[in-house]
Formats: sequence, C-alpha cells, structure tokens
Amino acid sequence: MKRLVELSNEDVKRHFLKGSSYFNGDMPSYISFEPILADVDTILNGGNYAAFQAANPNDFSGVNYNFVANKDGKFAWRPLELMHPAIYVSLVNEICKSENWAHITHRVSEFEGGAVDCCSAPVMSLDIQTDVATQVRSWWQSVEQRSLTYSLDFSHVLHTDVTDCYGSLYTHSISWALHGVKMAKENKRKKSLLGNKVDSHIQASRYGQTNGISQGSVLMDFVAEIVLGFVDEQINIELGEPDDFRILRYRDDYRIFANSDDRAEGILKIISDKLWSVGMKLGVSKTYMSKNVIEGSIKPDKLAGIDLQDLGDANAKTIQKQLLRLHAFGQRFPNSGALRRLVSEFHTKLSVQTEKPDDLEVQVAIATDIAVVSPVTIPAIAAILSHLISLTSTEEKIRLWTKVRKKLARVPYNGYLEIWLQRVTQPSSVGITFSSDEPICQIVNGESPKLWENTWIASNDLKAVLEVSKIVVSSAADAQEIVTPEEVELFKQNAWAY
Repeated sequence: MKRLVELSNEDVKRHFLKGSSYFNGDMPSYISFEPILADVDTILNGGNYAAFQAANPNDFSGVNYNFVANKDGKFAWRPLELMHPAIYVSLVNEICKSENWAHITHRVSEFEGGAVDCCSAPVMSLDIQTDVATQVRSWWQSVEQRSLTYSLDFSHVLHTDVTDCYGSLYTHSISWALHGVKMAKENKRKKSLLGNKVDSHIQASRYGQTNGISQGSVLMDFVAEIVLGFVDEQINIELGEPDDFRILRYRDDYRIFANSDDRAEGILKIISDKLWSVGMKLGVSKTYMSKNVIEGSIKPDKLAGIDLQDLGDANAKTIQKQLLRLHAFGQRFPNSGALRRLVSEFHTKLSVQTEKPDDLEVQVAIATDIAVVSPVTIPAIAAILSHLISLTSTEEKIRLWTKVRKKLARVPYNGYLEIWLQRVTQPSSVGITFSSDEPICQIVNGESPKLWENTWIASNDLKAVLEVSKIVVSSAADAQEIVTPEEVELFKQNAWAY
C-alpha cells in the first residue's frame, strides 16, 4: 500500500476520480458514479467549474445531493453527500495540479513527527485488495497493535473523539492548514491562493456555508485529514517532545497514553483547545479513561464480539439460535463495528444453506429486527434476507418481503436502507415492483429525478453529461436474487476497522 501523499499528481487524480473514491460506502453493484465523473472530466479538460457557470452556485441550495443513513433506528442519522460532479472534478483538478500537489505533500510532511502520531493518512492499495481494505489494514497495524505495545510504558489510556467532525469543520481553516494562519489571513481575499480555492469549491457545493464539508468521499476524507494534521501541528507546538506520554490519532479519534489522570486530562484540554480553533469540539459522552491499557485499547464491543466468536457453532447449533445470539449482541452494542463483523461472518456461513428451514419466517423476523435496531448492518442483513427468502416459493417471497419492507419502513431517515431494499426485491426472480421516494431508487427504476442542482451551469454540454441515468450501469432486474458475500465485501472490510 502507498500513502496518497506518496503518489504523483497524475496518479492521485486517477484515484480521486474512481467511483469508489467519489462515494466510499456500499452501493449495489448496478450503481456506479464513475461514468459521470469520466465524462465531466472530459468536458472540464483540467479546468475549473467557474468557466462553465451562468450564476454563482453558492446561491443555490441542493447543489450537492444529500441522502441519509440512519444510525440507531430512531432519530440519529448520518447525512451523506454526493458532491456535485462538476465541482468535485474541478476541485480534483485544482488539488492535482503539479505545483499544488507538491505544496500539499510538503505541507503534510510538516505536520508529522511530533507529539501526535497520525495513523489515518489515506492510503491506496497496490495489490488486489480494495483501497478500503488497505485503509483498514493500516488502521489495525497502526492503532490497535501500537496501543497494545504502549501497555509496557504507560498505565493510563484516555479515549476521546470529535463530535460531528465533518459537519463542524470551519472551511476557512483549510487555508490556515495549507499556508499557515498568518499568510492565510493576510491573503484571505486572494482567489489564486490554493487554500482559498479549496474553500470556495466546498462553499459553492454547500450553499455558501463556511461550516462543514461533505461526508462520503475519499477526497473530503483527505481534506479533513489536512485540517486535522494542522491541529496536530498546533498540539505539537504546545506540548513539545512526548517524553512522558503518547498520542495516537485515527481521523477524529484520539488516544492519549500517560501514567497519571492529571497528565492525560491536561493533554486532553490542549487537544480540545486546538480543535476548537477550527470549529470542532470533543464529544463528552465518548470520552473515557482506562487504567488498564490492554483492556482500554480494545473497544468493549470488540472484546464481547471475540467472546461470542469463541463460543463457536456448537453452542448455537441452529440458524435461529445463531441469529438470536446476534440479536442479543445487537441489543447490547447497537450499530457497533463488532456487530457488523459478526453479521458479515454469519452471512458467509449462511450462504452454504440450500434447504428451506421449518422456522424460515422466524429467522427472517429476527434478522429484520437486527437491521431495525442497527441500520448500519443493512447491506449484510439484506444479503442474509435475500438468501433466506430465496429458499421459499414465489408467493411466499412476496409475502415475506412485503412484511420486511413494512417493518423497515418504520425506520425514519432511511434513504440508504431503501437503496439496499431495492437491491434485494427488484430482481426479476423475486417478482416485486419496488417503488420509493428515494431519488437513487427512482433512477434505477428508469425515472429522472434531480440529484444535483444544475441551473447555475451555462454549458449545455456539461449539463448533458450530468444525466443521472448514467449511474445505472446494469439492470437491477437482472441482478442475482441472492446477494453473495463478494458483493458486500466492502461492508465486511469496513467492519474490521472497529
């Protein structure tokens, strides 16, 4: 694997323009944004979106497309944004210009080597692994393993993270990070300054707002890392050499290792102050201290998940009992990474089952309730349900899928869930016509709802290549009825980060 800052500007541009970089979550295999990105890149020809505008996109709402992934089955949600492709590609062009990329990589190198050890530098796979899998492996090696070794030197570990990191980031701080506060403030009206260009692109896509960046792309992950690296630099200046402590940071998650409560809490205050300067604040509910570094370095849900795995199938011989174990675990640790991993592993084991069980409806009911309580599991749960329900007759399939859909409809803010429900009910062998208010689902059904606001664009050629039907690269009706483990591999790899 290679860190992105080790790539050439041409290679990193190719990386950012991949569909899996534009949206780095799970989508059914028949949806891809890469065709639109490629066509927009051809039209822009390395240039800036401003050359194609009839009006300032800052003045328009809905320039980015927002859809929602529910986090708890109730009223907590994660807003995901598909950045307007023209602005996205334009920003990639600016960042990946030879002189700009050289400046960024040099600046990032200046953030390194101090009190804060960043373990989340974006990386790219150099082999057959996905980039997400590579990032996860990097996380495992850099954070969890190093945390365990620190038990030899330190008695305390304090965990904390940023509340709504992407949503609270002050966009002007991007220029501070790239150029230093003094230079950025002295040149805040200089449009040619790289930091101001990045800032203006983000504001243009988000109704002129200066608070928050979009969430869901590798590009915005990279921008967030630049700002957090700048915060690392400020912490390093304040704390000096880490002689009696260590700090590990993975994205917006911090681990402080020390030998006393007072030392750890003093460092925490400094981290909080520096984050505050760029619009971020720490989450009180997720801040906790452990006086056993080994135990404190592994999340409680992961330890419990290890216990559950070690029980083996001998302690739950039937599918129903195994599902009930997963359901009970989900009640204790809803939406946890360990649950995601366990559900994914259960799906892999279940895929060998070929006969209809007598308690099929019970199994379907338990699996569905896991998704209601923990909506982040929906790709894997949808896959599990697709396998279970495939074992029955066409009439029974329609009846069971109707019940599943009706129950999952109770989950509010569930656009992402709808996308996956369409995946498992739309295949022609299932026989259900799927209708939804989610625009991406409507596009899959051949409709033409608006994803991005385009009225600010003057160029008819650019408008033409933004045709939303291009995101559907194959027919949902032709998709296999059963979602294979390979189709949700990204979900499985992501789960190992927790």
